[in-house]
Amino acid sequence: MPAYAIAHLRDAVPHPEIPEYIERISATFEPYGGRFLVHAAEHEVKEGSWPGFVVVIGFPGVTEARAWWDSPAYQEIAPLRSRHIEGDIILVEGVPEGYDAATTAKAMRESMEAGQG
Repeated sequence: MPAYAIAHLRDAVPHPEIPEYIERISATFEPYGGRFLVHAAEHEVKEGSWPGFVVVIGFPGVTEARAWWDSPAYQEIAPLRSRHIEGDIILVEGVPEGYDAATTAKAMRESMEAGQG
């Protein structure tokens, strides 16, 4: 099942370490099957607020995503970003192929109905 590293980055303070981080990051996730899906692209806010920008890196699975995050190669460059850009970063597992949200809704409904009895 695919997994994603999602970063909501904001309040960037311009510094030469930021381009260095960007130049080096791909080499840290490629050995784990990672690739950029979104990289600081313009976004359109439809609800709420979303200052800053988003980065999404896709991985074959959550095991690979965790291995990348914990890798010495990534941990070596992470401070180049974190010293100058505030943000939140999560690892999240995707849905399996053939996922049907209606099945999830049905299970939720059945669980709620069972709790009412």
